[in-house]
Amino acid sequence: MTSSSSTPRSARLARRPPVSNARCQPLAADAIGPDIQALRRFRVIFNAVRSHFQQVEKLTGTGAAQLRALSILRERPGIRLSELAQAMDVHQSTASNLVKTLLERELISTTQNGSDRRVRHLHLQTAGIKILQRMRGPYIGVLPKALSTLPPRTLQRLNGDLDELIAAMHIDDTAALTPLAEQL
Repeated sequence: MTSSSSTPRSARLARRPPVSNARCQPLAADAIGPDIQALRRFRVIFNAVRSHFQQVEKLTGTGAAQLRALSILRERPGIRLSELAQAMDVHQSTASNLVKTLLERELISTTQNGSDRRVRHLHLQTAGIKILQRMRGPYIGVLPKALSTLPPRTLQRLNGDLDELIAAMHIDDTAALTPLAEQL
């Protein structure tokens, strides 16, 4: 007679069904309402995003938003602050704060345009390149990556449904241009 406590952990894990991309199913669909089912799905998404941010920071020593900025600078050396903000889909003030931190950490540098001294171009430094080398390929968060794989029709439906949820919560959308990494 074998109890689960006497079975080696590796054997117990091997018996578990593989994690799939199947829809999140409640234990008893009729036991809970669709609102709780939706809440559980949001929990799965938020936990995946939070876990991803923690893994990225552990691997690189840099937050996800800063890593995204570094990745964009690798792809587009010499871009201006406004272009970085646009590429990240964040407020220019948010991009400015990211750049300030990256400059303080000496991960990037700026150069001035000869004709207009107000225009500064952003460049990766060696330390920034080393951080990016710890990641494979261009960095994009787990949620934006997943959203980019969805068909346009699905995204349109999702956007409409999320607009309804935002309205039901009676909240404004000012956080729309703040990276998730700064919110979680």
